[in-house]
Parts: sequence; C-alpha cells; structure tokens
Amino acid sequence: MSDNLRTEMIMEASMVDLAYDLLKSKGEPMIYRDIMNEIAKLKGFTEEEINQYIAQLYTEVNIDGRFICVGRSLWGLREWYPTEQATDSAVAANVKDDYLDDELEEDLYEDEEVYDEDAHDLDDVDELDPYHEDEEAPFDDEIIGEDLGDEEEQEDEL
Repeated sequence: MSDNLRTEMIMEASMVDLAYDLLKSKGEPMIYRDIMNEIAKLKGFTEEEINQYIAQLYTEVNIDGRFICVGRSLWGLREWYPTEQATDSAVAANVKDDYLDDELEEDLYEDEEVYDEDAHDLDDVDELDPYHEDEEAPFDDEIIGEDLGDEEEQEDEL
C-alpha cells in the first residue's frame, strides 16, 4: 500500500517540488535536462510529454527562489551556496560568454567592407547619366511601332 501511496503522491506533486526533492536527495547540482529526465521517470512521462513540459519546468525552476543556476544549465539549491559564491560563478560564466560574443562580433566586422559615402555622391549626376541635358537618349521607334502595331491588329480582329 505504501508504494501506491508514494506513486499517488508523486503524480499529484508539482514538477518544481519534485525537482527540489530530487536535488535535495542528490546533494549536488544537476544539469537541467537530467532533472527533467528524472522527473519524467517518476511521473511516467512519454517523450512527447517531456517535450511538452520541459519549458514549463524550466520557467518554474528559474522563478522559484529555492533554485539557483550555478553554471551553464547546471542547477542547484540556493541553500547550498552563500550568496556571493553563487553570484560569482554565474557572473564568471556570463563574462566568458560575453567575451566569446565580442570575438564573434569582431570577426563579423573584419569581414565587412567599409562604406564610403563620398564614393557614391548623388550630386554628380553626370557620372550616372551618360547623356547630358542637351543630348537626348537614342530612341528605337521600330520596337515600339511593332508593339503598337501588334496591339492594333489584335483590336481590329476583335
């Protein structure tokens, strides 16, 4: 009967409370995906249900003050860490990420060509228009005449 009671309690317990109990019993931080997989085993979730609930649990763990992120996707209980230590490790991880982001951004800018506004001055219309105001562009009336003729013939046929 105690197994049935335990199973019933697990099924009724919230995932965030199960995550807390899991971390408390392990006594060390766990990767978030492993936390989710353990809860899925306890509750008997299918792969589809895991995918359905994974974001919900992450949000709940992130908001719940009992948990703290102590590394990249590594979660522990706040009670295990003095405030400074948890903050320092999280900040250190973010600083490293920022450094890598800066390097990637620099690489992008190195590959980019510098735009020179003076090189494309639109006031210099003469450079863009090969014909000056006095000259007219050549006009090919044969093409237009043929096109117009075709249209007129089509209208006459109707």
